[in-house]
Amino acid sequence: MAATGEVALVTGANRGIGRETARQLAHQGITVLLGSRDPGRGAAVAAELAAEGAHVVAVPLDVTDPESVSAVARRLDDGLGRLDILVNNAGAFQPATALATTAPVLRELFEVNLFGVVTVTQAMLPLLARSTAPRIVNVSSTTASLTLTADGADLPGDADVRMAYTCAKAALNMLTIQYARAFRQDPEHAHVKINSATPGYTATDMNAFRGTRPVSDGARIIVDLATLPADGPTGGFFDDRGSVPW
Repeated sequence: MAATGEVALVTGANRGIGRETARQLAHQGITVLLGSRDPGRGAAVAAELAAEGAHVVAVPLDVTDPESVSAVARRLDDGLGRLDILVNNAGAFQPATALATTAPVLRELFEVNLFGVVTVTQAMLPLLARSTAPRIVNVSSTTASLTLTADGADLPGDADVRMAYTCAKAALNMLTIQYARAFRQDPEHAHVKINSATPGYTATDMNAFRGTRPVSDGARIIVDLATLPADGPTGGFFDDRGSVPW
């Protein structure tokens, strides 16, 4: 495939949705930095994707470690000088009902699913601002929809044992809204588009591969939002069928 010159960073990209997102972006000719907390696993996946003809580079990245995040930002700054696409995909999950969920579990999941996103996004913003068409995609969950949950919708994926996860992802959705508002009001970042994406109940190791969708389908909306045209939306919540209610 012909290289487009665009550069993407995908966090938590050594497996599941992240790996497939990296693969699909790379097969569009985008150079992908494959962020992985486990350097060995990241390097192995990068080698697999490179064998398919994709331009993928593994980078050690732990979203809960500011120095690890800063090291990736410095590498991008020194080597390429910008970043065009950021996919905040890294996530953690612990099953527990609302009544059984403790504060330490909430803190642990918020550390990865929310605070890690802030750490990475803030570190990458100067690089994204230098892009002509920067895109940020926060990987959320349908089960984080306040509207659907409050309406008693039959949400997929054992939603009743996902309190810590869904609370963190609901907070992530608010983060998306707040960043979008701030970007629109700041001339330096007005060209940055940011959206939340839900891949749906996708078969990954997070759900012991019980999900009903293949990763190729789940990653599609993430890739679509990562490659939005100039007239595309910002500050929204989407799956591959359209808008999802907050």
